[in-house]
Order: sequence, then C-alpha cells, then structure tokens
Amino acid sequence: MNENLRIIRLIWLDSHISMDEMQFLDSVYELAVSYLDDERPLVDYQNFESLEKITDTNLQHGPMPYEQILLDIQHYLKYCVKTNQSGFMNPLWGGISTVALASELITSLTNTSMYTFELAPIGTVIEKSIISKMLGYVGYPDGAGTFTTGGSNGNMLGMLCARLKHNPMGMHTGYDNRNLVALVSEESHYSVVMAGNVIGIGKENIISIKSDSFGRMRADALAEEIKHLRAEGKDVFCVIATSGTTVKGSFDPLKELAEVCFRENIWLHVDAAWGGSALLSSKHTHLMDGIDLADSVCWDAHKMMGIPLICSSFLVKDESILAKVCNHTKSAHYLFQSEEKTNDLGHYSLQCGRRNDALKLFLAWRQKGDEGWSRLIDTYMKLADYVESKISLHARLELVSPREWTNICFRYSSEIIDQNALNKELRKRLMQNGNFMVSKAMIDGMYIIRLVISNPEITTSSLDNFIEEVVRLGEEIEKELPHK
Repeated sequence: MNENLRIIRLIWLDSHISMDEMQFLDSVYELAVSYLDDERPLVDYQNFESLEKITDTNLQHGPMPYEQILLDIQHYLKYCVKTNQSGFMNPLWGGISTVALASELITSLTNTSMYTFELAPIGTVIEKSIISKMLGYVGYPDGAGTFTTGGSNGNMLGMLCARLKHNPMGMHTGYDNRNLVALVSEESHYSVVMAGNVIGIGKENIISIKSDSFGRMRADALAEEIKHLRAEGKDVFCVIATSGTTVKGSFDPLKELAEVCFRENIWLHVDAAWGGSALLSSKHTHLMDGIDLADSVCWDAHKMMGIPLICSSFLVKDESILAKVCNHTKSAHYLFQSEEKTNDLGHYSLQCGRRNDALKLFLAWRQKGDEGWSRLIDTYMKLADYVESKISLHARLELVSPREWTNICFRYSSEIIDQNALNKELRKRLMQNGNFMVSKAMIDGMYIIRLVISNPEITTSSLDNFIEEVVRLGEEIEKELPHK
C-alpha cells in the first residue's frame, strides 16, 4: 500500500470504508496533485454549445461505477479554469492556500452546521476566536460578527442593521420603505442595489453620490445630498462606503464620511469585501483609516487573503443590533438548547444551516501569522507597482485610472482604429489563447482591461509575459480591423 493510500486509510479509520472506495479516494488524490502540477494553459477555451456537446450530464436511474465518476472528475478538471495559475488575474481572488485546502477536506469530512454549540463545539470556539481577531483589526472591541455567504450578503446585513437602528419597532410591525433612502458611491458594487431590492427599499431609493477622480465618494457631495433629500421628505437611514471598489480599487475617505454620518445620525456601513485586507499590512493600513468609526463592515477572506471560496465575514460595532436583527431564533426551541445564547452562533446569523467557513481561515492564519499576511499584501502591492510602471512606460499602453490598490485599469492605445473595438477583441483573444484571464469594464465610455493582483502565483516574469502578449495581440488586431 503506498503512502498516500495509507494516509487516506487513517482518515477513514473507523468508517468501515470498502477497498473500492479507498482506491477511488486514492485516485482522486492523484488527480488533485496532477491538477496542481498541470502547466497547460489556464483554460481549454470552449464556447457553451461545444462544451455542452462533449459533457455527459445525464443523471441516470441506476448507479455508476467509481471508474466512471473518476472520468467525470477528469473531464471537469480538463475544462475548468485553472485559477491557481499565474495568468489568472480576472476576479478579486485566485491561487490556492494548501492549508486552507486541507481544511476544506476536514470541514466536509466532519460535516456539521454552525448554528449551535451542541452540534459544532470546537467549530464554535474557533469561529468566535477568528471573529474576535478580525474585530480587533477593525477596532470593534465590544462588537460581534458572523460568517456569511459573501460580501453581497454582508452588505444586506449592514442595511438590515441600519434599518433596525433607524426604526426598532419595524421588525415587529413592518416597514414603510417608500421614504427610506440609502446612499452609496457611484463606484459601489451592484450588490447594494440588490440588497435594497431584497429588503424592500426599492432600486430608486439607492442613490449614488459623486466620486472624485480616484473613484472615491466625496464627503461634501454626501452632505449636500443628505440635505437635499431631507428637504424632499426622504429619510436617509444608511450610507454604504466602499473600501476597495470593484473596478478601480478605490478607498472611500472613511473618516470624512463618518464625520458626516455621525453629525446626521446615519448608520455607516463599509463594503470592505475587497479592500479589508489592507488592515493586515502596516504599510497600507492607512487606506482603511476611519474603519473603527463605522457601524458595520463586511470583509472577504476569500479575496486577497486567498482562502477558498466562500469565506466572508460581517462585523458590527454594537453586538445587540446584530442579535436583534437575527432574533427570529427565539421560536426555534427544537434547535437551541443552551441557556448561554452567545455560544450558539445561530443567534447572530440569518442562516440556519451554515457550513464551517471559519476553520480554513483559522488554520491558514495559524500557518501564516500576522506577519505572513502583511508580507502577502505588501508583495501584491509591489507587483501592482511593477506592472503599473511597465504599462505607463509603454508607448502603446495607456493607464486609464489612478491606482490605490492592486487593480490596474488600462487599454491598448491606437490612433488608427476604434479603441473600444480593439480592446474588446484583444481581451477576447487573450481568453481564447488560454494563457491569461483578465476582466473588462467601462470607464468614462472607454472599454478597458482590468487586471488584479490577488494570486500568489503571479510574478514579475508572468507579468512581463502578459504585457508581451497584450502588445503582440494589439499589433495583430490593428492590422486586421477596419481603420477609422
């Protein structure tokens, strides 16, 4: 029996697992190792129709042998996007944390839910510890928090807390939301509008505030809009600031916004899903100055910290507000047995069944330590500095937005063909080649390419290769597309 099989047998020591299952697990392990070592392009690009034709999605009446399941896994690994490769710079996350990956195995192996201490005793201890650690970074010594399904859910929780603080009785008697207004940056994530729709505020009552040239919400514009809305009879109950906007990576001026919100008695929630990790770096924590003045914040560890999806926290300064928002648990006598409410984490969550997302962050933090996270953030910022400099010095490339974080927004510049058409085609060919994956956005009517540094496999060498491929494709397209 080889060493890998022996390890797997130890994991399943008391489960009376059959040898067929043991061999299956051993084969899955080998496929996983092969995937991690795979140096082929990060995606074998196929359109939906082609991929649908070559993928067996039939769910038949009877069972299939393990051999067929292994073929299914192989097929999946062949055509999935290899997000652990250095060319993956598309979303706000990437790469693999080995310790967190192992933690995911343990989480699935132990398969519990986090709503009570009774069901998740050690998980509860760990989650409370990691939430306390994050509260310390944010500056909420008496606060509380929970793990959520993502930053979108965290933003909605922030708005629910804000509405409850604004009208405590509404949770019992219902809310008339027609005059309630939430204010956001014009660079905010779409999830804020979605949250407004879900909680019944309405899309028209989510109002955007003007930003400066960096994409940061202007405090003067915020104060002016609050005054204007109140004169119209509107009731501003929440301001949602952003620390690390999706496109530009901008950080709203939290101290200035908090001053306005405090003066006007308005809840300040901060969407720090992307930029919250700046708190981990002594060099870049200033980007989050004023976070301790906010009332609530969401922070995704599955983004720059590299923890596998999903690993997202919601933190609130006043523990009692979150407890009241989630006090629907009072009627669940069939779940909550403990007299000590604070140890049953379901009392602080909108979810009932909830997986243990804290374990992977806890173990990754144990492995890295505070210093390791700081080095990781600083390394990403240095790489962003490097590629920003390469782009700014290249005659054919143009930066289209100032940079604060690791988002780099640029385009290939041309005087002879339509630049939007050129850059759209350029990104399409990058995707089809399969070596690099980056995102796109529109800035002031310009189609731009956005790359993000949040993947530990990215190096100066891989960035050099990316720039070379962008320029080569741009030159090819210039020769092919119709001139102006």
